[in-house]
Amino acid sequence: MNKHTRTFKLQLAKRYLEDETVSFRDLASQEGVDAAALGYWVKLVRHHGDQAFSFPYTTYSPAFKLKVLHYITDKNYSIREASAYFHLPDPCIVRRWLRKWEKRGRDAFDSKEMRALTMTPKPPNQHKKLEDMTPEELRAHAAYLEMENAYLKKLRALVQEESSPNRSKRK
Repeated sequence: MNKHTRTFKLQLAKRYLEDETVSFRDLASQEGVDAAALGYWVKLVRHHGDQAFSFPYTTYSPAFKLKVLHYITDKNYSIREASAYFHLPDPCIVRRWLRKWEKRGRDAFDSKEMRALTMTPKPPNQHKKLEDMTPEELRAHAAYLEMENAYLKKLRALVQEESSPNRSKRK
């Protein structure tokens, strides 16, 4: 995917708006850009003029997200039209909001919601020497090691089964 400069996008959108004889497809194919992207650029320029491609980095409030979705659902705006109207850099943002809202409803943009952690927190260091463990802790530790060993054996068997050249095909 090509990354186009702000000036290129602005010039291309203005060129489309000034020349009434050219279509999105023709202009897009002449310049080597996607026709849908060109259409979005034109919508941005219609709503925001020369500032169409100056997007401040921001986080959007839950109220703002719901307002955008209200325009789509109640006022029958398309996702691209609503994105251009509200000066969003990419319609994909609104698509994500819409999916989230359809799944979770009113609570989709709750400010208490946090992103899922990508890494689990490390457990506190609980390494005891075997001599210092009680018989109950030793039994639990042995059970854990047996479970881990069984898991690794099963994993090794699955890997060998997948890489086996003489594996029979099921019909």
